[in-house]
Amino acid sequence: MVTGAGSVGSVPRLVVAAPSSGSGKTTVATGLMAALSARGTAVSPHKVGPDYIDPGYHALATGRVGRNLDAYLCGAELVAPLFAHGARGCDIAVVEGVMGLFDGAAGEGELASTAQVAKVLRAPVVLVVDASAQARSVAALVHGFVSFDPEVRVGGVILNKVGSERHEGLLREALEAVGVPVLGVLRRGARVETPSRHLGLVPVAERAADAVAAVDAMGAMVAAGCDLAGLVALASSAGPLVGAAWDADEALVSSPPPPLPFPSLGAAPPDPPVGPGGPRPQTPDGLTMPVVALAGGAAFSFSYAEHAELLTAAGAEVVTFDPLRDEELPEGTSGVVIGGGFPEVYASELSANESLRKQIAELAASGAPVAAECAGLLYLCRELDGMPMCGVLDASARMSERLTLGYRDAVAVNDSVLAAAGTRMRGHEFHRTVVEPGAGSSPAWGVRVPERRIEGFVVGGVHASYLHTHWASAPGVARRFVERCRTS
Repeated sequence: MVTGAGSVGSVPRLVVAAPSSGSGKTTVATGLMAALSARGTAVSPHKVGPDYIDPGYHALATGRVGRNLDAYLCGAELVAPLFAHGARGCDIAVVEGVMGLFDGAAGEGELASTAQVAKVLRAPVVLVVDASAQARSVAALVHGFVSFDPEVRVGGVILNKVGSERHEGLLREALEAVGVPVLGVLRRGARVETPSRHLGLVPVAERAADAVAAVDAMGAMVAAGCDLAGLVALASSAGPLVGAAWDADEALVSSPPPPLPFPSLGAAPPDPPVGPGGPRPQTPDGLTMPVVALAGGAAFSFSYAEHAELLTAAGAEVVTFDPLRDEELPEGTSGVVIGGGFPEVYASELSANESLRKQIAELAASGAPVAAECAGLLYLCRELDGMPMCGVLDASARMSERLTLGYRDAVAVNDSVLAAAGTRMRGHEFHRTVVEPGAGSSPAWGVRVPERRIEGFVVGGVHASYLHTHWASAPGVARRFVERCRTS
């Protein structure tokens, strides 16, 4: 059983997977979350892999933070603890898979696949099959997925894009021989409008009311076409988990402390004078609580929830700001974290917010810590598609026809606000943009997989890179960043 605060070793759980991308697993997983939530069930939403967009829809469906389970970024040993952390206080957990059931990191076998996560979680799998162009052959397809890895338990099938009652009858008859129950049938004409663009679905933060309507429609579709009682019963058959739930405070305690003082900074300066807002909050050990501004809003909606939790555990006050709307950083900001998103879609609006761009540039010039990933990297450049950005980096960014996608194995080339030189981390790239030059005179990372190259920028207190990383795999990153906030 999972032990520790919020023990969830016996929480019912299932994994929604598919033979391939495009089969409908996002619709089914999100719809199942919404349908169960509408019945008063507390649903814990999870997503296999590094994707940020699907968890936004999951959060709308459940009212809880959508969390990622990525065995490549975090290591297989953290999958169950992170799952348990997210599932605290819930009645059931639904995990949406990634790509095809057995697809994972290229050249790494089952690593980071939905199948691996299902095995780690001891969770049954529901296979969503696009049946639009097959009849009896569906039995061969499902039989192959059932028998490929005996450690993966496929406990049911949901048939998607079924054309008619006769078509449904043929499919059900074929699947009787396989012995896997049909737990749902969704008709071909019952479609939900989920618009896409160059990197997949349009994020929830950009769709507002439309996203809510889409999630409601998914929930109604699944409630009408699926056996909710059967799916809950299947989830209840999951085996118990062993180990403790992940906890940000405990993760920081077990991680090595950062070296202090930081190079060239000397001793920590005295606390600033008390301003009109009164004394700054303090941590239990009496240290001033620095304000870390975390970018959000429609242009910067990609961030793992554990990052803010780790920053808070390290002693920071995390305040979200929206570069599209806010003309100033939060009061007292001593560090900035800018994650991923779609600044290319909002380049003109970001450029028009000149006062915020200037303030971020001034903060960076002062040596304050600034951590930027992907979209954040673009925002810190001189320009994006010809429009002025923050000008923190001597580089320009532009849209490209080429999709850059995949996991990366990297090592820190230089000491930075995030990591000491030589620190190894794993990351993920997903973009259709180019930054020129691709690396500064002090690069952020030396990428070792899939090809050897240097990447990113370390300039003063700035760490900017295309790589998305998951700080739960290296909690010391958050502590190092917060300590730099205190001493800059």
